[in-house]
Amino acid sequence: MRNIGPGIIMRIPFLTFLLVLVCLNGCSQNDHHDSRLPGNIQAAPLSNYFGVNAFEWDFEGAPDPTRLDPTRLNAIKNFTGIRHYMDWEKLEPAEGVYTFNPTENGSWNYDTMYQWCNSHGIEVLACLKSVPPWMLVSWPQDQRDNENVPVRFGKDFAVPSSYIEQGKVAFQYAARYGSNKNVDPHLLHTDPSNMVRTGLGLIRYIECDNERDKWWKGPKAYQTGRQYAANLSAFYDGNKNTMGPCVGVKNADPSMKVVMAGLAKPETDYVKGMIDWSLEHRGRRPDGSVDLPWDIINYHYYCNDADYDTHKKQTSGYAPELTNAATTANKFVAIARQYAKDMPVWVTETGYDLNQESPQKAMIINDKTVLETQADWCLRTSLLYASSGIQKVFFYELVDDNPMAGTVFATCGLINADRTRRPVADFFYQTNKLFGAYTYAGTINKDPVVDKYTSNGLFMFVLLIPDQKGRAASYTLDLGNAQTAYIYKPKPGGNDMDVVKKNTANGKIEITVTETPLFVTGYDCVISR
Repeated sequence: MRNIGPGIIMRIPFLTFLLVLVCLNGCSQNDHHDSRLPGNIQAAPLSNYFGVNAFEWDFEGAPDPTRLDPTRLNAIKNFTGIRHYMDWEKLEPAEGVYTFNPTENGSWNYDTMYQWCNSHGIEVLACLKSVPPWMLVSWPQDQRDNENVPVRFGKDFAVPSSYIEQGKVAFQYAARYGSNKNVDPHLLHTDPSNMVRTGLGLIRYIECDNERDKWWKGPKAYQTGRQYAANLSAFYDGNKNTMGPCVGVKNADPSMKVVMAGLAKPETDYVKGMIDWSLEHRGRRPDGSVDLPWDIINYHYYCNDADYDTHKKQTSGYAPELTNAATTANKFVAIARQYAKDMPVWVTETGYDLNQESPQKAMIINDKTVLETQADWCLRTSLLYASSGIQKVFFYELVDDNPMAGTVFATCGLINADRTRRPVADFFYQTNKLFGAYTYAGTINKDPVVDKYTSNGLFMFVLLIPDQKGRAASYTLDLGNAQTAYIYKPKPGGNDMDVVKKNTANGKIEITVTETPLFVTGYDCVISR
């Protein structure tokens, strides 16, 4: 499947669910699953799968960009994670001078933005991307693009020292927003409007650029896997501490996790090239594992009808189960297991357009609107990745890039321009509210899909039809000793799912399953809201 990321065009609080009612009559302990997560991979809570890509102007705005906007914040609260697209020039408008609060470019207040996310349990992945103007000017006029490989013109892409400038800004950022309070303040440099601060403990993850496999922009913007590994080596720890005391994330905060740039073309051979370079140039750690200069594998996958093998171009988005999304996830999880000690794998871009002219559009299916299909498919995407060993997902994106455009990725927004929720945000909010603490425990049936989830010894089942035809089917679910079944269905336009209460027959209940996921338990979750 051809999946091109938004790099081509640019681009709630965590509501913990604590059950206070035990299951009076018991829930099914059925251990007959045909699928479990492979290797030593630990299932992640469902809350991990409701992240969104956003910018600083989704938090702050006119008339004062240094202050948080309550209307914008209400929209952010619907999601559990933010992938913050962060242009390098915001942090380093002039070489060697760093700004955070306010940034020289735009006067944004990153301190306050991150503090708010932290206080509301929203995990931030900071994606440092693009080339700053003071570096870009070294390139010939006809080759200047802020998505070029992040080096001065003429530098060797294959050598870590070529990326020293990016390693330096990573150090400054990690020193401020990481958890290490013992960074020497004499190593930190801000402009006069900024105060030097260290160890704020607000950021745990930083991503080294975005879609470094930009084949569509030619050699000036494309890195091979081996070249990108050299880039990461500088960004990670100053190429094993050989580039000076102020280079690399780990030299500022050893606990901060480095996320590799999401791959636009989700192919594991690229990661294998990164691993090969690391083995050759960084060797092995004391435990025998390859000394990899990143902590999380990351790729992008947009579900559509394209086909790499037949060179078929995409014409429409597709339901996730009808694409290679699960197969691709399995391949990345497998390479992580084989070569990287079950390193976590994330998908940091996925989603669907609303405009029906877009080749990434969600479909109108029978009486369902395109907004409702977008909601179904995005929620099913989260559920598919939860059952495939992917540890975290971020959707593209919070707000439409261009609501009137039919171009790809222009209308992927999960909320409206006025910051109210679209049905997809309703579905995410409602699912996280009730079942965010649940983790995948196995697949019982494949069509309809019946997945089992657990939380603190209690069980929940997800049922859905993996199709895009408006199809329905009947399924008899075994809830063990439960005398009552509670069937929850996400509802557009509300804070809560619809719930239907039905008596079981010896623990069994016949359910009509549709393409909108149902969540079924043997106890009433409503009382724990």
